[in-house]
Amino acid sequence: MKDELNKYLFREGAYTYAVLDGASVPDLPNRLFEMGPRHSCLYRGELSDEMIHVAPYMVLLEQNSEFSDWLFSECWGKHWGIFAQCPLSPGGMRRQLRSILTVDDDLGNPMLFRYYDPRVLVPFLVTCTIEELKFIFGEIKYFFAESFDRSEICRMHILNDALVETRLGFGENAEKAL
Repeated sequence: MKDELNKYLFREGAYTYAVLDGASVPDLPNRLFEMGPRHSCLYRGELSDEMIHVAPYMVLLEQNSEFSDWLFSECWGKHWGIFAQCPLSPGGMRRQLRSILTVDDDLGNPMLFRYYDPRVLVPFLVTCTIEELKFIFGEIKYFFAESFDRSEICRMHILNDALVETRLGFGENAEKAL
């Protein structure tokens, strides 16, 4: 699975990010500190110790790094987060990801939007209008998330003003190099 994730998620000329849910990933802040990938909490300001451990984090992934290898070996099937590929530097990507952290309910009240949970992102995107998709994607070229049955990775992007979802398999079901 690690080989397929490396093949699907990394492209020359693009940055690859993981958006991880601190509430789902055991001891995520310490893993980030110990392994040292470039990362940023998506919440601003001073956080309580409790909030530090449940907040979402953006991590710049490097192919075959210690953190990426650990993540790809441990994350699958646990809905730890999603992946994104884009030309944005970490600062620009953090701004884009922060811009979609809150949504308004039917009464206009702001609510946290846990788009970084793959069980939320995939079904949500298919309900969006093209204008909403363009806002969510911004400069992000692809979102990736595990499928509900965890047998595939869903790759989503906008093409010709429509959402395109491609299912990419693992092992014998793996796609050829993309």
